[in-house]
Amino acid sequence: MAPINANDINDAKNFVPAKQVLPEVETDNGNGKASSKGYSYETLQETANFLLSRISEIPSIGVICGSGMGSYWKEGSLAEIIKEAVRIPYEDIPNFPVSTVEGHHGQLVFGNIGDVAVVAMQGRFHYYEGYPLWKCCLPVRVMKLIGVKTLIATNAAGGLNPTYKIGDVMIVRDHINMMGFAGNNPLHGPNDERFGPRFPPMSKAYNYEFRKIAKEVAQELNMENIIREGVYTCLGGPNFETVAELNMLKMVGVDAVGMSTVHEVITARHCDMNVFALSLITNECVTSYADDAGEANHEEVLDVGRMRQDILRKYVSVLIDRFSKIETNP
Repeated sequence: MAPINANDINDAKNFVPAKQVLPEVETDNGNGKASSKGYSYETLQETANFLLSRISEIPSIGVICGSGMGSYWKEGSLAEIIKEAVRIPYEDIPNFPVSTVEGHHGQLVFGNIGDVAVVAMQGRFHYYEGYPLWKCCLPVRVMKLIGVKTLIATNAAGGLNPTYKIGDVMIVRDHINMMGFAGNNPLHGPNDERFGPRFPPMSKAYNYEFRKIAKEVAQELNMENIIREGVYTCLGGPNFETVAELNMLKMVGVDAVGMSTVHEVITARHCDMNVFALSLITNECVTSYADDAGEANHEEVLDVGRMRQDILRKYVSVLIDRFSKIETNP
């Protein structure tokens, strides 16, 4: 069998062999000064080809494992049930960032869940780690170049909707891109049409058919009592939000608050991938100044993640199987 490369998958014309280190590309803001950086399409092809040279089957579904899906531990996580797994540490992948969050596993895991070829990110990159958004989303574009058609993004989030309880799972219906309001967007800078259009729509960011299936599967698994559907927003972090900030977000219709996912979804939709996302509600947002009001903390996030990991692993495994069997329009 001939080696697979990203050019064959994506109808690209030029093949460039992989290298270990490649420069970032500075872009001009129009006045002769470099304003932003990013990797070129050709550079990411090299990264994709590096990965394709190490696997025998092209994944159709990519999963970003957030807290609750084993980004901080191995035992019992979704990535650990992948069969015939090929694990590639981020530090071994050309041009990839390296996770700086303590205890965060940084690796891509290729293999099969059931009969479906998948790739799982065990550990993601966050803006608060010091990475620009385009670099946080670099793995999504690489997934596209290796043949992934569908992205499943998971995260831990604070429940702002007063009806949400700790341990609930929210299917993301939509998001509010708060960081984008301030001009911080993963698509900022010159656009390469080979990835996607200059002005991609976001009105159907989260696939309707996938959301419908997810609610049906929840009933089959007798977990409909913990399933919610709502609006997510991402803030930059790493600090948790103030009471005033949370009350403002509540006023504009936010149901859950986190520090990831939105920019990954924007990038995935830009390159025409189907998207499904869910949030594990790991804490109740504090919207009162009362002395007895609690405070959010990272340990609580991890504790709830471990509590729900078994049902989430089963839930996402079934969703992968169902999603793989339908033809959808992104």
